[in-house]
Amino acid sequence: MTKIVVAVKYVPDATANRTFSADNTVDREGVDGLLSELDEYAVEQALQVVENGEGEVVVLTVGPADAADAVRKALQMGADSGIHVEDDSIHGSDAFATSAVLAKAIEKVGDYDLVFFGMASTDAGMGVVPTLVAERLGLPAVTYANQVTVDGDTVKIVRDGDTATQEIEASGKLVVSVTDQTGEARYPSFKGIMAAKKKDVVEWSLADLGIDAGEVGLDNAWSKVESFTPRPPRTAGEIVTDEGDGGVKLVEFLASKKFV
Repeated sequence: MTKIVVAVKYVPDATANRTFSADNTVDREGVDGLLSELDEYAVEQALQVVENGEGEVVVLTVGPADAADAVRKALQMGADSGIHVEDDSIHGSDAFATSAVLAKAIEKVGDYDLVFFGMASTDAGMGVVPTLVAERLGLPAVTYANQVTVDGDTVKIVRDGDTATQEIEASGKLVVSVTDQTGEARYPSFKGIMAAKKKDVVEWSLADLGIDAGEVGLDNAWSKVESFTPRPPRTAGEIVTDEGDGGVKLVEFLASKKFV
């Protein structure tokens, strides 16, 4: 039986007008949020693993109260249970502190076999949290998987790079991150939505994980946003009437933008 912990994140909707709050952290209150699309692929891969054998998928998130929606979406997809780490002191934590909280929560789960991540979050896009968590747990990490195959305690992945395709194999407990090329994630069915209402979701605080509030949060972050400038509004494009010199004008325009 394989028990997989899938770390997921509640992020601002990428189609919304995303911005920052007064403290230069991502504004998560003035915009609708949802389960990160890249994490949906991780949930999907975990579900496929247990469906091809026998196992359990536990979804883990760290975030404010609204982050429970990310767990709920994963449960509707088919995950078995959820964990929500919520503590006001976590606000403003960077990737390093977030990885510490995730690692402690995974250790508290205890009897897991694999940990799955999406390749990055859609709000920050750093992509380092899976390997940071693996380092903290003392586990191997196989990352940026386009294909994942699990056979017993052996995991094989295929990673497609710009110049080569790599096949990587590891065994035992390990951390796996997947890309958006692993295959389309499933949509929750009506049956799945109804079933999710009966699934267990536990809530943990920093105290439950044995983490001091002084180790996390914006004041203790190693990386911070110093300032930001809103993107200027889009302006109307220039219409060029072709009077026999359209090609010349096009080249001049491309040259002015240093495209050619």
